[in-house]
Amino acid sequence: MRDSHPALVSFRPLVILLAVLSALPSAAASRTYAVDAGASEVRIHVGKSGAFGFAGHTHEVTAPVKGEVVADPDNLGGSSVSLTFDTGEMKVLAEGEPAGDPPKVEEAMKGPKLLEVARFPTITFKSQKVTARPAAGGAYDLELAGEMNIHGATRPLTLPVHVEVAGQTLTATGKAVLRHDEFGLQPISAGGGTVKVKNEIGVTYRIVARVR
Repeated sequence: MRDSHPALVSFRPLVILLAVLSALPSAAASRTYAVDAGASEVRIHVGKSGAFGFAGHTHEVTAPVKGEVVADPDNLGGSSVSLTFDTGEMKVLAEGEPAGDPPKVEEAMKGPKLLEVARFPTITFKSQKVTARPAAGGAYDLELAGEMNIHGATRPLTLPVHVEVAGQTLTATGKAVLRHDEFGLQPISAGGGTVKVKNEIGVTYRIVARVR
């Protein structure tokens, strides 16, 4: 049976095209989350070593973080993370420090012998590959392979991350170990070198991000 009206014949291809497009996966499945700096916490744990390392103490440093997460639950491997830390805003916590020491430690940390915040105002991490597997309760365990830039030196780094999503909020937690020498940094020493900071730096993170 033929269509009696020419307009119906010309309209049919458009109907077929729309039907095909509607059956394709939606590109809107990915969501962009902005890091909530006030709700997030990144802590740097700096230990001690040396012949009289027992006489020193550890330092706890907070590093405010900002950035974004692009997550696609249907294609976790296509997700991405970009984080920035302002070195000038890093703080040495009073816990575990002798009275009056935090400002001195912080000055040394930000000064020319270590971070040189005037020359290198930020630390950045950008993911290049995301490997993921589902975890219990609808959560995900991820490995973020990317590049970390500290003190002008960029090095590959893989971060393990446990991710939970609730409504409009994504929460990522994990811990990692960095090394001073990987980024051309020399651990600060005191007491003629008998007490010095360890080369390894422990980092724990809880990053909260919300849908834009």
